[in-house]
Amino acid sequence: MKLYAPKGTVAEETRVPLSPDAVKKLVKLGLEVHIAAGMGDSCGWADDLFTQAGAVIASPHALGKADIVVGLEQPDPALFRGMKASALYIGYLDPLNAADVVDGLVEAKVNAIAMEFIPRTTLAQKMDALSSQANLAGYVSVLQGASALGQILPMMMTPAGTLKPARVFVIGVGVAGLQAIATAKRLGARVEAFDTRPEVAEQVQSLGAKFVKVDLGETGQTKDGYAKALTEAQRAKQQEAMAEVVAQSDLVITTAQVFGRRAPILITDAMLAAMRPGSVVVDGAVDSGGNVEGVVSGENTLCHGVTIVGLPHLSRQVSAHASQMYGANIYNLIEHFWDKEQNSLSLDTDDEIMDGCLIVSDGEIRNEMIREKQEAR
Repeated sequence: MKLYAPKGTVAEETRVPLSPDAVKKLVKLGLEVHIAAGMGDSCGWADDLFTQAGAVIASPHALGKADIVVGLEQPDPALFRGMKASALYIGYLDPLNAADVVDGLVEAKVNAIAMEFIPRTTLAQKMDALSSQANLAGYVSVLQGASALGQILPMMMTPAGTLKPARVFVIGVGVAGLQAIATAKRLGARVEAFDTRPEVAEQVQSLGAKFVKVDLGETGQTKDGYAKALTEAQRAKQQEAMAEVVAQSDLVITTAQVFGRRAPILITDAMLAAMRPGSVVVDGAVDSGGNVEGVVSGENTLCHGVTIVGLPHLSRQVSAHASQMYGANIYNLIEHFWDKEQNSLSLDTDDEIMDGCLIVSDGEIRNEMIREKQEAR
C-alpha cells in the first residue's frame, strides 16, 4: 500500500504528520511511504532524514495514487477531489463543525478517520492524538504565562530579601491541566487547581497542588473522560466560587473544553477586573472559542491591566516533539489494524477503536452525531 504525506498549506501550522522515526516504522511494517518535498522543514527535518528512513520524496501527483493520505491540519476539501475513491484519509477533521470537509469526503467517496474521534480507552491510548497534543499544550501554557508575567515563579532568597513564589491557578484538570500543574510545580510556583469532576482531586494533590473544592451538585464525566457540560446555575456557582481564587492568583491557566461544542466562559470581565494589574491569564481553550471573556485568538491582549494570552494550538510552539508524538499516534493506529497476511490496512469496524474513529466509509457518514449535524444545516 502507498501512503502519502502532503505538505501543509496553513502558514501558522508548524507541526507535520510524520517524523523520520514514524516513517522508518511504517516502511518496516510494509508501507511504501511518499512525502512532499520540504514536508518536515518547519520541524528542522530535512528531506534527507526522511529518505534515509525509507521515504520517497514525491511530487503532488502522488496524492492521486495513494491508498492512505495522512495530514495534521484541517484539510481543504479540494484535497479529497485529488484522491482516488475508496482511499483513506487520516487526520484532524473537526467534523462536528466543518460541514464542508464532511461533504467533501462524501462526494469524493474517500474513507476518513478523524483523529479527534479515537476512543479514550486504555487500548487506544497510544493512538490518542488529542491527549498527546494536550499534554504538550499544558507544558507550553505555563511557559507562555511565565514569559508574560513580570515576576519569577519560584520562591527565591536574595540579598535584597525573599521573593515570594507566584500563585498559579489551573482551571480544568484533564491531560493539559495536569501537565500545566506539574510544570508550574517544577518551576517552583504555588499551584491550585479546579475541575468540575471531584474525582480528579487525588491526581491534583499527588502533584503537590491544592484542589479547590466547589460543591456544584451532580457533575461527573462522559464515557470518554471529558467533563460533562454544566447547567447555567452550576456555571454561575462555579464562577462565583472561583472568583476569589482568581483574584489572588498571579497566573491563571484555563484548559476547560467540551467535546464538539464551544468552550465554556470561565473567566468573566468582572473577574479580570478583580485581578492585580500585571497578572496573566493563558486561555488554553482558545481553539474552541476560549474560556476567557474577550480573548482574541492569536493575540496577547490587555484587559484591566491583565494580560490575556490567546495563542491557539499551543503544541505548535514545540513543533518537533508535537510532530514526533503525532507521528507515533499515526503509526500506532495503522500498526494496530495492519493485516500482515494481506499487507494492507483493515478497516474492521467490529473493533471499537475503528468503529469510533472511521467517520466516513464508502461515501456514507457512519457517525450519528456528525450525520445529525449535517442534516440540521
